Amino acid sequence: MVNRSLPTDAELAILRVLWRRGPSTVREVHEDLKPVQGTGYTTVLKLMQIMAQKGLVERDEAGKSHVYRATIPEEQAQKGLVHDLVEKAFGGSASRLVMRALSAERASREELAEIRALLDDIEKKRSK
Repeated sequence: MVNRSLPTDAELAILRVLWRRGPSTVREVHEDLKPVQGTGYTTVLKLMQIMAQKGLVERDEAGKSHVYRATIPEEQAQKGLVHDLVEKAFGGSASRLVMRALSAERASREELAEIRALLDDIEKKRSK
């Protein structure tokens, strides 16, 4: 049975590599992470094996080197993490999350324009 739980920070770092690179071997993921995190090869291997058990990645064992790919899209993982954060830290209030995020980090004009456009789209969809 697949237990698709939220990824840990280390698992999320691996998923980011897989989302960016596409299907990859453990060695390729390790080489990508090593300069940033200094994670050892066996640690990356073990994490990816655990991620396969959790259903976060799938392993293709057809070749000499096993190739892993993410089973969930980046957007789906982000939605799950944001939902968890909203529930745990903001009592289910999305507006409190947005207000805190905008007060903590300075948003560029472009980011604010994107936020306005997103809010407009949400408002239009809800009024239908």
